[in-house]
Amino acid sequence: MAEQPGRRSPRVRRAQVRRVEWLTPHMIRVVLGGPGLEGFAADEYTDHYIKLLFPADGGAYPEPFELQRIREEQPREQWPVMRTYTVRHWDASERELTVDFVHHGDKGVAGPWAAAAQPGDDLYFSGPGGGYAPDPGADWHLLAGDASALPAIAAALERMPQGALAHAFIEVSGPEEEQKLETAAEASITWLHQGPERVGGPLVRAVAALEFPPGDVQAFVHGEAGFVKELRRLLRTERGVARDRLSISGYWRLGLNEDGWQSAKSEWNREVEAEQEGVGG
Repeated sequence: MAEQPGRRSPRVRRAQVRRVEWLTPHMIRVVLGGPGLEGFAADEYTDHYIKLLFPADGGAYPEPFELQRIREEQPREQWPVMRTYTVRHWDASERELTVDFVHHGDKGVAGPWAAAAQPGDDLYFSGPGGGYAPDPGADWHLLAGDASALPAIAAALERMPQGALAHAFIEVSGPEEEQKLETAAEASITWLHQGPERVGGPLVRAVAALEFPPGDVQAFVHGEAGFVKELRRLLRTERGVARDRLSISGYWRLGLNEDGWQSAKSEWNREVEAEQEGVGG
C-alpha cells in the first residue's frame, strides 16, 4: 500500500549504540549517539517519545533509509516494525540519547533488540513528539504509571525544582524492578508491586487512597489502557481534576501488541472523551 497523495513520511534518523546497561532484571538502558543526532532536540517535554524502526524479517532497505520509499516499493509485510519509546534523557552537549527498554525475554521486537544490542549497532527512528512537562505553577504534582511510564515519570521528577511537591506512584513486577530516582522536589515516591493480580490494580487503589493536598494539581497518568481509564474516571469525576491539568494516555493494552493497540486506540480515545462530556472542568 503506497503513501496517500500529499502525505509526507516523518524524517528518519540513524543513530549508533554507544552503551548498553541492564538497570534491573527487566529494564535495559541503551545510549545512542552518532552524526545522525545532529540537530535533534528533546528538551521541551519530559514525555518526549520517538518511533523506533526495526527491519522486518528478510527486509532489504535502500540507503539512505527513506521510509516513504520503502512503503512505496516494498510489500506491507516488509515494512519496518514501528515501536514507540520515551526519551529517558537527552544530553545535547554530548549528543547522546538515552532510551530505557522493558525486556520480557523473547517477546516482542524492541526488548530482544535491546538485550542483544552492541556498541556500533544502528537504530533508525523518527521524532520526537511529546506534550507534558511539570508546570512550575502547580501547587503539587501527581505522577502515576506502570513500568512503561517509568522513564517519563523519572524524567519529570528530575525536571522539578527544589521545593516542588509531588506524589509519584509506580507499579512494577516486583522489588527487584525498583530504581533509584533523582529529584530536587519534595517527592513521595511509592513503589507498588503487581504480584498475581492484573496490571494497575495496586496503582488504582493507591491513588484512590491518597489524601490530596490542597491547591492546584497537575497530574500525569500513563501506562496500560485499562487502569489508565479507571484513574482518569477517578481523577475527573471523583476528584474534579480539570482536563487541562491532566496528561493521560494508554501506552499499551493487555492482549495487544503496539500495532493492534494503535489500531484500537482511536476508539479508546473516543470512549474516554465521551465519558468526559458529562464532567465539568
